[in-house]
Amino acid sequence: VQLQASGGGAVPAGGSLRLSCAASGGTVSPYYMGWFRQAPGKEREFVASISVRGAAFTADSVKGRFTIFRDNGKDTVDLQMNSLNSEDTAVYYCGVSLENNWPPYYSYQYDYWGQGTQVTVSS
Repeated sequence: VQLQASGGGAVPAGGSLRLSCAASGGTVSPYYMGWFRQAPGKEREFVASISVRGAAFTADSVKGRFTIFRDNGKDTVDLQMNSLNSEDTAVYYCGVSLENNWPPYYSYQYDYWGQGTQVTVSS
């Protein structure tokens, strides 16, 4: 399975972006999917995950601002990000977890990763 993330960019504080992650080479519809982010000098951080049926688990730091979606028919997972601030600046990665443990909160629970897309929020 290959994952391709897109949608990153530079936005002013308070702005919005929608990230998208598309899978190819196999279907991801039976699996949990998620988004993580990594800021310079920091470890990869959990952002949100989504179950096969669309149940979401979101990090406290983005709750109420970020929403995760998936389209099982298209093998995609999106992250809608609103009210962005400078602390959201990071490279964002999508991933697929083949485990059955919900929620897949830790990066080691993910088996496939996209290449990352840069989000830069200017204050």
